Amino acid sequence: MSKLFVILGAAFMMLGVGAGAFGAHGLSSYFERFPNLAGTFETAVRYHVYHALGLFAAAWLADKYPTNLTTWAGYLLVAGIVIFSGSLYLLVITRQSWLGAITPLGGVAFIAGWGCLLLAAWRS
Repeated sequence: MSKLFVILGAAFMMLGVGAGAFGAHGLSSYFERFPNLAGTFETAVRYHVYHALGLFAAAWLADKYPTNLTTWAGYLLVAGIVIFSGSLYLLVITRQSWLGAITPLGGVAFIAGWGCLLLAAWRS
């Protein structure tokens, strides 16, 4: 499992850096027209990158404490990135505000993932 989480962490980091660069350079004129969306995009990138780094922690803990909790943690962090950041990216690009209703589900996945890592370390 740890190898998978390292691969996913590296892939998500690469995509997060690319998304940040795209937002800063490729979307600058878009954000001039819709300045309220720039902060939303920045939040998506920030949480994307933070939790991609979290996948490296999940990989390390999956080796150190190989339990179902560490496996669940990694998958929940992946789900959080896709749902939380993905919904915000789509909201910015499409300007469909209803996508913001999906975002908290990704936040719950982040919280649950970190909770699983906490429990895995606590129980070991």
